[in-house]
Parts: sequence; C-alpha cells; structure tokens
Amino acid sequence: MRIHQTRRLLAEGLLPCPGPATDVEALRKRLAAMDWEFAAEALADQLSEAAKEAWSPMAFLDALIRHELERREERRIRLALKISGLPSGQTISNFDFAFQPGVERSRIETLATCGWIREQYTLLIQGPPGVGKTHLAAALGVKAIETGFSVCFYRLDDLLHTMKKQGEVPMERLKYKKYMASNLLIVDEMGFQKLTREEANLFFRMVNYRYRRGAICLTTNKSIQEWPEILADDEVLATAILDRLLHASHVLNVRGRSYRLKELDETLRAQCAVKKKRKENEDADEAPPAAQPVPVS
Repeated sequence: MRIHQTRRLLAEGLLPCPGPATDVEALRKRLAAMDWEFAAEALADQLSEAAKEAWSPMAFLDALIRHELERREERRIRLALKISGLPSGQTISNFDFAFQPGVERSRIETLATCGWIREQYTLLIQGPPGVGKTHLAAALGVKAIETGFSVCFYRLDDLLHTMKKQGEVPMERLKYKKYMASNLLIVDEMGFQKLTREEANLFFRMVNYRYRRGAICLTTNKSIQEWPEILADDEVLATAILDRLLHASHVLNVRGRSYRLKELDETLRAQCAVKKKRKENEDADEAPPAAQPVPVS
C-alpha cells in the first residue's frame, strides 16, 4: 500500500482496525480512501442496479471492479495521448482507404497489433507529400497507446531543436528523456530539410541508443538512396544510421493522390457552387416582371 493511501485510511479511521461499514456513504468513503474513486462515484447506482436486477454478491462486486478498471483505462489513454504529442483525430477507422487503394488495409491492421513495437522494429513510411503518411503514423501511435505502450511524437525540426538543447547532456541522464525512453518514437517529415553535421550526429546518437531498445516510426518523402543527401551529405554516417534503422524493419510505400489537393478541389467546387447559386438568385431578382394580360371589354 502506498504511503498516501495509508495516511488517508488512518485519517478516515479505517486503520489499524476498521469496523464494518454501516451505510452507503461510509462504504463510499472507504473506496475513495483506497483511490477507487470511480467505484466510489458509481457505488450508489451500482447498488440500486444490483437490487433491481437481483444480482448475486459476486456479480455486484464484479460490476463495481469492472467499472473502476474501465474508467482507469480511459483516463490512462487520455493522459497518454496528451503526453505523446500525437495530432488529434487521426485514427485507422477514419483513414480513407478508398481514396488511397495502394495502402493495404490488411497490412495496416497487422501493424496495428503492435507486434513490431514489441520487437523494437523500425517502421519506415515513404511517399510524396499529402498522401497520408502522418495520418497512418499517428493512427498506429494511437493503437500503440491503447495497447499499453508509451508513445512520443515529434516533427523532425522540433526533435532536432530539443536534441540540440540537450546536446551536452550525458547519455546516462539523456536516456530518461521521452524521445529516448518511449516504447515508440514517431518522427514525422524526415527529408523536408537537410540536416547540418551537428544535427545528423545528434540524430545518429538517438538512433544508436534506441537500436533494439525501442521502436521507431519515420515518415519521409525521400527514398533510402537519397538519405546521404539529407544527412549532411555524409555517406558513412547515413550508412550507419540506415544500418540500424533497417536491420529489423518494415517499409511501407504510400503512392497515390494528395489528400490536401483533394480537400482543395472539394473546397473550390463548393465555392463555385455557391457562386453559381448566388448568380442565379441575382439574375432572378433582376428579371423584368412578366407582362400582364390586357382585359377584353
């Protein structure tokens, strides 16, 4: 039992020898004192439901425990998503596989089982801008959190900024940083900018430490052959980095139309439709009134 729980139970008079609870409120306080806050909140409703449905004592206790566990898990996921830095709203269920038929749903669902994270593999998602690489990476990050893994999401420029600030920190202390310690590190937008030699060395230090210690997911618009150009034009360093990244890896090539261009096209079509409707209304307002028939005497 944690010390704060012991102190709380002592303050409530529940230790060292608690007597039997005589009412619902006393039982609720005991649950709250043990940090079963969700069970404490639901106690009255669960008792009413148990009496209405004639639950057995075991069924009542099971329902109360399940409620506590389910709410705790929901809270854990909310907090983990917030800490991870993942972009919100990007899940596998709302990825448009019909728009990108080149992405195999079955393969994404296999990756969503998180076996590659357990085995500390690299996932390299390649493709031109706008095809959904970030969405897929973030969606797999969400599944990882739901499965119980810690996740850290960085855009490359933000990660480089963080690593440069901590460039002089010894590895013994650096290994506790999120981008080193998380079960899954997601690095987005690799290849949009050329790294300096300092940045490339810091990137190597991160990859080298995480090798066979934690999984990495990278999104990039560059092919593997172009990586030396990204990494300060240093082929030796690029080879060392790729050797560690690709030794145990999955490579996902995303080819297809751009979601951003699709959204732009839909926006322009909607704007044209609005303008056309407005013009039709204006023309109707400006049309001369219909001629009135001349009465016959």
